[in-house]
Amino acid sequence: MLSEGLEHTLVDSGGYFVHLAVVLIPLFIGGSFLIGLAEEYLPPETVERKLRSHDEGAGNVLAAGFGAITPFCSCSTVPALAGLLRAGAPLGLAFSFLLASPLVNEIAVILLLGLFGLKVTVVYVLGTFTAAVVAGLVIGRLGLAEHVKDADGLTDTGGTVATDGGTATCGCASTTPVERTHRQRVKTAARGAWSFFVDTLPYLVLGLTIGALIHGAVPVEMTRTVLGPDNPVAVPLAALVGAPIYLSMSGMLPIAASLSEQGIAIGTVLAFVIGGAGVSIPNLVLLNKLFDRQLLLVYAGTVVAIGTAIGVLFNVVLV
Repeated sequence: MLSEGLEHTLVDSGGYFVHLAVVLIPLFIGGSFLIGLAEEYLPPETVERKLRSHDEGAGNVLAAGFGAITPFCSCSTVPALAGLLRAGAPLGLAFSFLLASPLVNEIAVILLLGLFGLKVTVVYVLGTFTAAVVAGLVIGRLGLAEHVKDADGLTDTGGTVATDGGTATCGCASTTPVERTHRQRVKTAARGAWSFFVDTLPYLVLGLTIGALIHGAVPVEMTRTVLGPDNPVAVPLAALVGAPIYLSMSGMLPIAASLSEQGIAIGTVLAFVIGGAGVSIPNLVLLNKLFDRQLLLVYAGTVVAIGTAIGVLFNVVLV
């Protein structure tokens, strides 16, 4: 028979798993549907065409805006980025698009709203959007364009992302320009949302499981020792820890919710989310074909810096 302590832990973890699942799964499917609609009406090649003619400054704002409202998966974001660079768009403008796309997207916004409320969501969106614009402007001034590889091989936005370990199915909508009715587009977006949910379900379940175990099995004192206010490097540590354990935004946020439940400051939690969402394995695999190692490190370092800055903003200024 199970000991009383273990039984209590399993019951507590199981209850929290169900709670997170009930909150997050409907929000995730709804967010995926909105992404499908966005890609039906604003495909990657349209974004690429509109951004090509803009210079840095206002162009960075526009690029970050397109990155935010067109949350393409990696198999579309990076080829669109390659198309921009091949057409002569400034590297800084392209970086604003690249940074905003994973950090400010419908799934992130909807899940954050469901877990943490309106105020946190609004400040997160404004903060990450501004950071994408500013980071793009700074990177554009560093003279790193020579570190971009040949972009010709990445402009085909196919449906799979090849990795050393196999292939990852992409949930992007078709980019073939076909005239269709609004009803057909909505149906396509709905089918895509369900397909994307099924493909992502293992990662979502893994995130829910880790979050539930943190909530029920990990002592609060241990979590607060590592990520609590008494650790002066808790925020950058959270951003660094989040990066290599990427699960997708749907997998990261259940873990973030459990950390918040254990009393970890919201800024530290968001730094963890940003590190994981920005430095994703599919993104890095494709970016490795477009950027050399130095520029790849600049990208990853920029994401961690943004996570740290947003975390400090929440913990110091807004709390």
